[in-house]
Amino acid sequence: MQIVTDRLTLRPMTEDDLPALRAILGDGITMTAYEGAFDEDEIRAWLSGQLRRYAEDGFGLWAVVHAGDMIGQAGITRQRIEADEVHEVGYLFRRDQWHRGFAVEAASACRDWAFDELGVDAVWAKVRSTNIASMNVAIRLGMRVRRAFTTHYRGVDMPHLGFAIDRAQARATV
Repeated sequence: MQIVTDRLTLRPMTEDDLPALRAILGDGITMTAYEGAFDEDEIRAWLSGQLRRYAEDGFGLWAVVHAGDMIGQAGITRQRIEADEVHEVGYLFRRDQWHRGFAVEAASACRDWAFDELGVDAVWAKVRSTNIASMNVAIRLGMRVRRAFTTHYRGVDMPHLGFAIDRAQARATV
């Protein structure tokens, strides 16, 4: 699997991507919405989780490469929002790559891939209620808030918003 956009290539992550993942997941500011930086065990578990998703689902978060450098990750994962299983577009980029439009470009390609390749009816984004930058990405993808919920993660109750767009809405915005 590979997705190519005007500036980016999205591809499955491998063990060789651990240094790039450390730069993303190990940065406390980048990981504010996750209650801080991940340690080495959490970073390795994150990568293992993606590799497991590729094997079980055929998709997951992919490495986002720009000019030969892994600058982030974006993709589609199965997530729970309360009692519902949804297909979520996720995006997380190295801090020095913020504000360049990469998250919108990669997430748009992932959203479209989910509609075209997986045939899903809707794509969601789970966004922590304090993460304004991620909310703005979801809005630029044409998503709207469909529900509010709380997720318990790393010992903290985190209010979230569930943004979503369905296939017809996505086609109307293209």
